[in-house]
Amino acid sequence: MPSPSEPGSGRVADAVAGHWADRLAPAAARPYLRLARIERPIGWWLLLLPCWWSAALAAVAAGTPGPHPGHLVLFLIGAVAMRGAGSTYNDIADRRLDAQVERTRSRPLPSGQVTTKQAAAFLVAQALVGLAVLLQFNAAAILVGMLSLAPVAIYPFMKRVMPMPQAVLGLAFSWGALMGWVAVFGRLDPPALWLYAGTICWVVGYDTIYAVQDIEDDEIVGIHSSARLFGARLRLAVGLCYAGTAALFVPALLGAGAGPLGWLGLALFAGHLAGQVMRLSERDGARALALFRSNRNAGLVLFAGLAADALWQGLH
Repeated sequence: MPSPSEPGSGRVADAVAGHWADRLAPAAARPYLRLARIERPIGWWLLLLPCWWSAALAAVAAGTPGPHPGHLVLFLIGAVAMRGAGSTYNDIADRRLDAQVERTRSRPLPSGQVTTKQAAAFLVAQALVGLAVLLQFNAAAILVGMLSLAPVAIYPFMKRVMPMPQAVLGLAFSWGALMGWVAVFGRLDPPALWLYAGTICWVVGYDTIYAVQDIEDDEIVGIHSSARLFGARLRLAVGLCYAGTAALFVPALLGAGAGPLGWLGLALFAGHLAGQVMRLSERDGARALALFRSNRNAGLVLFAGLAADALWQGLH
């Protein structure tokens, strides 16, 4: 009998154990849920959180008592759909490389659970859900959202040609930092741009931690990553990325007029990031995965601070 991480088991090696997608979903649906990474919700959380930060920061600037609830729900649906679409697209592009890497060879395409045509059809279906969500916003937000497709489209190929493909991933995964603001104001202002820049540093930092899991396989196959690039200077590099995140968020909060609760949220967020750096080890893949996943909690702390600040200021 194959182990849970082997292709024959139908499980993906680094999936969350015991997830409902492996226990309750119909067998025919499971490969598609795995393509969408439903059993690994950290991906859509990390796509969603910049949207929520931006929405909360916009609420602070607008003087409203909290971020728009409808926007938060739409961003949630859109993040799940577009993370799934992006993961499916990435798996189609990487299906031959994934077959050579221990952690990824059990994914649906390299393990033969679905065909490339089936995966492509599923990609289109998810993208249409994302489009339906995007069309609920104002014209400026629709335009900004459409522009996000450029870095998404090129990212899977960057790991073959550039030493730090995480930079391109940062451009794509940080896009939500623009969306919450433009959905409220119909334009992009400096606070949103500062938030976007800081979020790019955050993405590069946490995805460098994530890439620690694959250093040995990546070296064999020839896949580039920031974890390989930084090598023995990994902790320093991630620390600089995270320091850049906190530093760039300062003018974002200042420009939006954040109060004490917003600054408290940023301080706790920065402290969480510092703790990740202190615990990071360049060859400990299991710890790297745990630290990577902990960024959901870090991001929720920042969102809570900004949302509470908007509520407090909006009611006083």
